[in-house]
Amino acid sequence: MNEIGRIGYGPEEAAMQAYLEAGAERARTLGNRGPIRFTEDGRVHPDILDAYWRTGFYVFENVVDQEELADIEAGMKDVLSRLPVAQGAEVDAEGRPALGLGLKAPTLFWSKPLGDPVGGTSENKGRHPVKMFEPTPDAAAPKEIVYLILGSLQFADAALRLYGHPKLLAVAAGVNGDDFVPFNESLFIKEPGRGASVAWHQDGVTHWNSPDWDMGSHGFNFMAQLYGCTPANGVWVVPGSHRRGKADIKAMVAAAGTERLPDAVPIVCAPGDVAMTNRQAVHGSFANTSTQWRITLNQGFHRRRSILGVESGGVYRSACNYDADFIRRRARLIGYAIDARRQRYPDEAAYAYAPLAGETYRWDDAAKADIRDYHLEDLSI
Repeated sequence: MNEIGRIGYGPEEAAMQAYLEAGAERARTLGNRGPIRFTEDGRVHPDILDAYWRTGFYVFENVVDQEELADIEAGMKDVLSRLPVAQGAEVDAEGRPALGLGLKAPTLFWSKPLGDPVGGTSENKGRHPVKMFEPTPDAAAPKEIVYLILGSLQFADAALRLYGHPKLLAVAAGVNGDDFVPFNESLFIKEPGRGASVAWHQDGVTHWNSPDWDMGSHGFNFMAQLYGCTPANGVWVVPGSHRRGKADIKAMVAAAGTERLPDAVPIVCAPGDVAMTNRQAVHGSFANTSTQWRITLNQGFHRRRSILGVESGGVYRSACNYDADFIRRRARLIGYAIDARRQRYPDEAAYAYAPLAGETYRWDDAAKADIRDYHLEDLSI
């Protein structure tokens, strides 16, 4: 992967560096990281769940081994090599049909280098009310870069196999119940010196005013890290904000006098670590002015009761009602992922996903055709 020199934050440089260091120090005190651990009966260790519900995120260390990381890296390099040469182009740099060509669902999301493409706009239901500072990229930077890819499981078998990781699926069951359901999957690409910011926001648009709202109503995301992540290129979270309902982010930034929210902390990971982040937590990331890549494989999951019979939020697709058949069809991706992983790692004990018990899913060419445009069926709330 290419590397460029670190880009400064202009007049914000000194303040930004101090903020990064202070945030990393605060993060080290939270007690919410370590390996995935289970009790004797196979349930997620309660210490992990307690720390997650207390802070709104948890860093699972050393989840993905070196063999699988190499597999994922090869898959991600292939994905990046197939990106269009420019927004709207039909070919990649080698003249091949570009990634996502002919798909109906929105797939590739673009930004100017080091930009904030959604902050302060009405995009994503207006969830990003404040624009982040946009540093100046180097003169050789392209006009636009891809910072987000949706529907990622159809583009890389390695991503699908990670989706079937038995320990991660067991954690999803521990947080959301054995009948947990998918949300969506994506790739966040933070190229050094060019990667875009993601303005402060809370995910979820549906349940904020529900009478049974609680701190898990909008699910969580796994964020698997190929190269790790640092305070400079990683996601930042305001600990505990998932417990307090809908936040007034614009007022928070106004009170701080800067988008560097004083209570936020960075998620810091080594290669192969997987962070779990509550979607209701206030979170965001700064433009990647560092010299290090961040490639994050995002996998989201919901509680079934948060989805069944609910009218969708309409962020990733037009609004519809999520009935049992719709949910079951979207959950087939878990069935395919478990089989894809079984084929690659036959000595690993496969996860048994309760909602698909008694059904058989085979990852083959027919399945690959079946999941084309699958993210039209994402369970967005």
